This record gives sequence, structure tokens and C-alpha cells, in this order.
Amino acid sequence: MSHRVASILLALLLGACARPEPAPPVAAPQPEPKSPPVVIAPAVPKAKKPGPIPTRPLNVKTDCIFRDEAGYSGTMKLAIEQARVQSFEARVDVPRRGSCRFNLKDFRQTRHLPNVELNHLHDRCIVHVWEQGERVTVAFQQCQKMCSGSAWEGLWPILTDTRSGTCA
Repeated sequence: MSHRVASILLALLLGACARPEPAPPVAAPQPEPKSPPVVIAPAVPKAKKPGPIPTRPLNVKTDCIFRDEAGYSGTMKLAIEQARVQSFEARVDVPRRGSCRFNLKDFRQTRHLPNVELNHLHDRCIVHVWEQGERVTVAFQQCQKMCSGSAWEGLWPILTDTRSGTCA
């Protein structure tokens, strides 16, 4: 029996050696990372561009006062009928710089269409007036002598709303 026991032990021993090692535990499959969903923005209508400046005689009348948060302020009286300037007075106060004053008596009208233009009688100052949409713009060019201090450096065009007569 010892031979038989030895045979069995040898078989068990060989069987134990011949048995494959258990496989390492397999990790659960990871889901593929999801890409973020594609969000399509709704179509935004294109902003409407302002149309061309009309070539019709300008008609505007305003007597307005304006002031912004920084203290930039002024007044303007303007009357234009059929592209002929009837009256024009403007005063603009530029904080910490001075003020600018304009009066029609110091200018002569040199253009009517497509834009109104006023040239100073004794200086290079030019006042341009044009309409675009519902706004009339009064802009100043080379008007240093109409201003005190360095106000001319901060002088911006005056915009008038033709519907309400207000300006900014």
C-alpha cells in the first residue's frame, strides 16, 4: 500500500503542479468616455446695417440739453429747412478741459447736399451736419479756436434724435 499511496501522492502532486494558475481578476470594462453633446446655437439674424445716407434736403429742428454721467454736457439749438441752416447755436462743456461755443453768425453755409457744411468766417473750423436713419449728427472739424482750454480735444459730435428732438 505504500507504493499505492506514493503513486496517489505523486499524482496529486503532479496535478497540483500542472493546474494552471488562476487568472488575475479581470477588471470590468470601462465605458468609452462620452464626448459632450453637440449643441447647435439657434440661428441669430444678422444685424441690420444702417442704410445709405439719403440725398434729400435735410429738415431738422431741435432745442435740446444733454449731459452724461462723466459731466460732459451742453445745449444746442438747430433749425434746418430744405438743407438751409436757419439757426445754429451750440455750447459743449468738457469736464476739466473747458468749453466750446458755436454760433451761426460766425459761419457761412458752403454746402447743402448731400450734407450740410458750415465754414467759420475767420478760421479753419468746419461744422458738418448729416442725417442717417432717425438721427442727425453735428460734427466739428479743426475747431480749436472755438474752445477754451483743451476742450477741443474732448469735443464729440452731437447726435439728435429726429423723432423726439433730444440730443446726446
